[in-house]
Amino acid sequence: MNSLIKILIFCLAVTMPLQAQELNARISVNSERIQGTNRNIFTTMERALTQFINSTKWSAAPFSTNERIDCSFSVIILEQPADNTFRAELLVQSSRPVYNSSYITNTLNYRDTKFDFEYTENATIQMQQNTLNSNLEAVIAFYVNLILALDFDSFSPAGGSVFFRQAQQIATMAQSAGWNGWSAFDDSKSRGSMITACLDESLKNYRELWYTYHRKGLDEMAANPDRARMTVLSVLPALKEMRPIRFSEILLQLFADAKLDELVSIAGKTTADEKKELYDLLRGIYPTMSSQLEPLKK
Repeated sequence: MNSLIKILIFCLAVTMPLQAQELNARISVNSERIQGTNRNIFTTMERALTQFINSTKWSAAPFSTNERIDCSFSVIILEQPADNTFRAELLVQSSRPVYNSSYITNTLNYRDTKFDFEYTENATIQMQQNTLNSNLEAVIAFYVNLILALDFDSFSPAGGSVFFRQAQQIATMAQSAGWNGWSAFDDSKSRGSMITACLDESLKNYRELWYTYHRKGLDEMAANPDRARMTVLSVLPALKEMRPIRFSEILLQLFADAKLDELVSIAGKTTADEKKELYDLLRGIYPTMSSQLEPLKK
């Protein structure tokens, strides 16, 4: 190959957009509650999770490096019943930028309290199609797909459907394996209930609300803040309509965990009557979260 051809190939390579993985994830494993054990296992666990989440290509969607979704996975080890067996909690958070601004909005902020798994020191974690090797792999892959689904849904109507279906497939396999935290029938806050709700036809208005809130509301704040603010607030009555529907509890919780503080901040620039109306609406939907809604009464 002559020098000119080499130069042309090099120039083509550096001008083509790089295909990156989808997530820019921060992973932490907190083992402070565990005493008198091999600490190195938690170091290798954290390293294996980081490699698994950030290096796996989770979809066929093209991503450049600066488009990767910012997220975090915090594993809090509660107990270690046996050498390679753990009972833990998992805090999963993700966010996306708001168009034409420096503002970052949460898309997921969820604490999973039923996270039991096995892990052997120095073991790698790998995703194989149609196969789950452990509950650790299943739970992490489930939330990765949920993060992607929520992100894509926020940019286009039902844009995250493929990721919701992948999360559903993971839930189905995990249920068959009998792992904890997946049943959709005896736990309204399980991962099984969560994905059932996301794909339930009777709750499809939630995904429409999610898109309108982000794409037609938040993303328009820079161009027309008053109109965008009213768009964001106008979708909220749909949350009240969801309450009587089976499986809605987990979606309402997901929305509150990610958005309630943001809504209170957005409503800060509305009139006193509008604040009261919003307070009454949200107080009816979230009766146990009155402290977060308190600023709306001022």
